[in-house]
Amino acid sequence: MNTINLDERLERIESLLLANKKVLTLEEACDYTGISRSYLYKLTSTGSIPHSKPGGKLIYFDIDLLNKWLLENQRKSHSQIEQEALSYTLKKR
Repeated sequence: MNTINLDERLERIESLLLANKKVLTLEEACDYTGISRSYLYKLTSTGSIPHSKPGGKLIYFDIDLLNKWLLENQRKSHSQIEQEALSYTLKKR
């Protein structure tokens, strides 16, 4: 196998292992979300993202709360909007 293929497989394995963790460090949260380190620091300093600082220094993230935060403000697809509009108009008759 070539080196690129091994690197890709290693990255996939690491991401699978990361998904099994309950608590993530800042670096792991960056890898998990794809958010840069500086932007994640900004989100924690403004209180925009749920996090913990047990000793007042290191930042940790609960993966369930992080997933919930990532899925906030979902947008509906055009077909979902059309279906809701159809249901609404049929109810109003």
